[in-house]
Amino acid sequence: MNAPAPEVTEHANRRSGGRLGRKALRGAPVTSFPTLVRQIPVYQMVPDEAVELIHEESLLILEEVGCEFRDDEAIALWKAAGADVSETRVRIDRALLMELVSKVPSEFTLNARNPQRTVRVGGNNTIFVPMYGAPYVRDLDNNRRYGTLADLNNFHKLAYMAPALHSSSSVICEPMEIAVPKRHLHIIHSALKHSDKPFMGIVTSKERAEDTMAMAGIVFGEDYVRDNPVLVSITNCNSPLVWDATMLDAMKVYARSNQPLILAPFALCGASTSASAVGAVAQVNAEALAGVAFTQLLRPGSPQIYGQFMVTVDMKTGAPMGGTPEAAQMMYLMGALARKYRLPWRTSGFHVGSKLNDAQAGYEANMLMHAAILAGANYIWHSAGWLEAGLTCGYSKFATDCEQLIGWYKYAGGLPFDDFKEAMAAIREVGPQGHFLGTQHTLEHFESAFFMPSIMDFNSFEQWKAEGAKDHDTRGREKARNMLADYEEPKLDEGIADGLMDFIARREERLPDSVS
Repeated sequence: MNAPAPEVTEHANRRSGGRLGRKALRGAPVTSFPTLVRQIPVYQMVPDEAVELIHEESLLILEEVGCEFRDDEAIALWKAAGADVSETRVRIDRALLMELVSKVPSEFTLNARNPQRTVRVGGNNTIFVPMYGAPYVRDLDNNRRYGTLADLNNFHKLAYMAPALHSSSSVICEPMEIAVPKRHLHIIHSALKHSDKPFMGIVTSKERAEDTMAMAGIVFGEDYVRDNPVLVSITNCNSPLVWDATMLDAMKVYARSNQPLILAPFALCGASTSASAVGAVAQVNAEALAGVAFTQLLRPGSPQIYGQFMVTVDMKTGAPMGGTPEAAQMMYLMGALARKYRLPWRTSGFHVGSKLNDAQAGYEANMLMHAAILAGANYIWHSAGWLEAGLTCGYSKFATDCEQLIGWYKYAGGLPFDDFKEAMAAIREVGPQGHFLGTQHTLEHFESAFFMPSIMDFNSFEQWKAEGAKDHDTRGREKARNMLADYEEPKLDEGIADGLMDFIARREERLPDSVS
């Protein structure tokens, strides 16, 4: 039998009056679900022999073909470790590879600035994380335009307000009006200011990664962030089989500070991999393992996340496709491999190709989230906002996804049996031909017994029409507006807030206004 679901935590600022006072009267504190501890079995789509076959072929890829590491220090480290190195090509013996991979802990704690929001990554734990990297937004008036810092602030506020999101990510959308060399400072500041959940680092250069660590040090303490995970960063292998200098520079900064990285090849299956789902998994697995192994040359025992971003390609146009059956099948294979290696693993959730928060978006999103949950993913990224193959973050989509995550959280939490005896007593109390609406059991449990989404509409046609005949996209935008209206900024020590602003001002004085 499954244990009862854990209680959510509540957090509210202690300022009196204003919106907070009105919120208190409405009984609407900010709630946050703890780490999801899955209570349903994982699904393995293929037999163990098939998993072993893919594993063996991945090892042969690294032994015979090799992987490029385009960085002098990385090459020197691989040589010292005993790998076969030819210029930038590194061929890794399976014994060396698996020895390094085995050093990665199977679980770790990811610390938030509010300890109530700290989460656990790996094992049977799952966390949901919003999208990353959109240059465009689909705004509250349903217009597609470039993202701004105001939009980024809003998305961090929404992530903070969403109970089932466990992280604020970082670059949910790009603040396009800010110069690229200075942009990262404002992205990290927004994540730290508008939310107290875990966040993600910047990886576009060594200096920007170092600035991220410096800002984390201001919030958590410089000594603390040298050893304790407080952020996660993404590094992508350029499929096929290239780890470039930019990604390796970021890996060196974060891994040496014991900050977990997602080692995730970015694979367009049929373009940057072979036109075979199984063949693509063998290649991506090799690329990810090579990245994971390299982090252990930097700091043995540092926490890392094995990952992948794999979408199929429309072979007529070359466009990436989101919620396809092959993308879901590849998730199941990657999950089986992650369990074999005892590695925490990342996949993507609600990522879609649809331009709007429409039926296509819903079909795509749930094809992939269902697979991610059943495959046992630990870090489900792109779980809110994603539209148009990641080019756009939509307010309506973000709010809709956040509500759907509550349903998936409940689904993966299993069926509770804690009130089963009371439910049986209610059947005896009511007997034949009665109803349960007035029973003590119903009165005690009706608010929590079933998932009751607020954006989806289940009213009669007449009531739906009387209320404006609003489609799902419109209701999603209304939900986002309401969430933003209820937002109250989480408390941040005044000295820390000033320290962050001082750091940004000093760095901006030294940084150029354009990329040279």
